[in-house]
Amino acid sequence: MGSLLLPGLSDAARARLAELSTPALWVPDEIVFREGEPARRCWLLRKGRVQLSTAMPGRGDVVIETLSGGDVLGWSWLRPPEVWSFGARAAEPTEALQIDVAELHEAAERDPAFGYAVARAMSGLLFDRLQATRARLLDLYANRGAS
Repeated sequence: MGSLLLPGLSDAARARLAELSTPALWVPDEIVFREGEPARRCWLLRKGRVQLSTAMPGRGDVVIETLSGGDVLGWSWLRPPEVWSFGARAAEPTEALQIDVAELHEAAERDPAFGYAVARAMSGLLFDRLQATRARLLDLYANRGAS
């Protein structure tokens, strides 16, 4: 697993997470998951791009964000009802590491220090993603009246 994936993990925690991971490859336009389906996995994107979309009445699926290498794809497993809040589709050839979250939960319960380290690393990336979303929204609304 590359050093860009989940920064802050120790080599031992990174090796343990790698043991729980399997490679995933998607071709352009391949659906990774659909909105409303059970969320049982997450992915650490290595290369490529994945578009997140949501269904909008009268407009169909609308892309709301594009993720790329270094991003985590799939946060919906973190809270009940553990179903995907959005859909995801590969925008180009994409490589990722897939993590079965049930196995991750079991590993974290067996080794709480490992679970804590992964939770900290993932929450840091989630925080960064929320900050980026906030900045985009501020930019969007600040430019709204600039016409």
